[in-house]
Amino acid sequence: MVVYVSMRLLTTFVRAYPRRSAVALAALLVGALAEGVGLSALLPLLTLAVGDGAASLPGGPGGAVVAALGSLGLGSRPWALLLLIAAAIAVKGGFLLLANRQVGYTVARVATDLRLAVIRALLAARWEYYAGQPVGAAANTIATEATRASGAYLHGMAAVALLVQSLIYVTVALLVSWQLALVALGAGLAFSSLMSRLVRASRRAGARQTALLRSLLARLADLLQAVKPLKAMAREETGGALLEEEAVRLDRALRREVFSKEALRALQDSAFMLLTVTGLYVALAWWRLPLPTMMVLAIVLTRILGQLGKVQREYQIMAACESAYWALRRTLDEAERAREIPLGHAAPTLERAIRFEDVGFAYEGGWILRDACLEIPAGGWTSVVGPSGAGKTTLVDLVTALLRPQAGEIRIDGVPLADIDRRAWRRMIGYVPQETLLLSETILVNVTLGDPGLAPSDAEAALRAAGAWEFVAALPGRMDTTVGERGARLSGGQRQRLAIARALVHGPVLLILDEATSALDAESEAGICVSLQALRGTVTILAVTHRPALVQAADRVYRVDEGRVTLVEQREPGTALRA
Repeated sequence: MVVYVSMRLLTTFVRAYPRRSAVALAALLVGALAEGVGLSALLPLLTLAVGDGAASLPGGPGGAVVAALGSLGLGSRPWALLLLIAAAIAVKGGFLLLANRQVGYTVARVATDLRLAVIRALLAARWEYYAGQPVGAAANTIATEATRASGAYLHGMAAVALLVQSLIYVTVALLVSWQLALVALGAGLAFSSLMSRLVRASRRAGARQTALLRSLLARLADLLQAVKPLKAMAREETGGALLEEEAVRLDRALRREVFSKEALRALQDSAFMLLTVTGLYVALAWWRLPLPTMMVLAIVLTRILGQLGKVQREYQIMAACESAYWALRRTLDEAERAREIPLGHAAPTLERAIRFEDVGFAYEGGWILRDACLEIPAGGWTSVVGPSGAGKTTLVDLVTALLRPQAGEIRIDGVPLADIDRRAWRRMIGYVPQETLLLSETILVNVTLGDPGLAPSDAEAALRAAGAWEFVAALPGRMDTTVGERGARLSGGQRQRLAIARALVHGPVLLILDEATSALDAESEAGICVSLQALRGTVTILAVTHRPALVQAADRVYRVDEGRVTLVEQREPGTALRA
């Protein structure tokens, strides 16, 4: 079973990268053949050194080498044989370098391709998929599992390379003394079979590591996101205890893998040395082979057994790493199955209104919205209030097409949202969430998110529109100032203004505020309301809130409660109360 799974993994990689793998295998084969020629030239060289001249030169591969040199007019001169051996070593080294370079390049390509595939699949998945995915688990897939999966390819190809070389050595040994070669090969394979238990132990330890790494990084990410309140309550040790327990389990799995690898190496070294010595004794005492033949066989048999040992060790490492690839593959397949399917193709506009017509949506726990009807006029400010869990955020997710209604219909300027190009519609939206998520980067990068189509002047205009330019201009580096981890160097109001600037920088027609001021004091909230009111008429504003300032600034106020949506207040545009 272990062999089948491991070979399936290696076959998968070879099929994905056929040209690179073929070049690497061809280079390995040529290099091994060159070494075989060099070993064949060693036998006549040793015969000339200890024998009685050309009359005692051997047949077989050694005789073939001498005959080939004779056809070139070089005969069996020692310098010609030495030159041939040196050339064989150089050729082997060159082709081995070519093979290893191809494998090395492919390893880097494998890791990159796996990471890109996972990133693209995750970003293309439906919003519902993200709700059940720990952030740390995704990070582990992209970082750790991709690296270990590419390592499995590396060690698998190394095992193949060593196996090819072993076959060449076996061929030379069979031509020199097929009896001794078969005995040594059979003993080596039998011993490797006995040691397969250690390979299986490494595979189990590797699978355990894969599971524990995913769990550990998932919990670590969750803990770091909540580290501030934990430290404020002196509870960080409690949260850290969970991580310590996972780390101890991971340590045990790593120890088991290390023990299996080192045990295999130690047993192989001792056993193969004993097999080599025993074989040579048998050859001398029973078969009475000539000394030159014995010397060549000693070299070849040592190479055969040594290469077989290396093949099994590389295979063992591959078996320990392969679980990372299958775990990554499962994540990739799950994300692919959750891929967001493109629906409509109509070009979106927002010149009149967004309308909910008897919209219903339910989670597993029951209906969250029932027969919801509301209108969000273009260019106006609409606020939605209601208790926690009433469905306010679900309403926003429906507007952004992150969720699809299970009953009723949403229309944008009279066109069903299901008929509209979903991505084109989202590109018209600026979204400010309750939790301000800033990168540990500069203000410029946080506003533009590195979009090459946005210039610093665009960022400055968005910062001015969000009322943030005054404090940004006072910073030593202005827009090149780093905000710290999650914006720790800025106040809550400053972080929120940057989030609004990020939402405005690409010129949206709809600005959504999802509890965007819930963590701010009244003064900071009032300042942001003033900035937002300056956008009235140019941007449609939808604010989900429970704060009075955003309610007083609205033209329309809807209340969501127990799945029902009710219009509780409506004012003429421009007559809303100022915050």
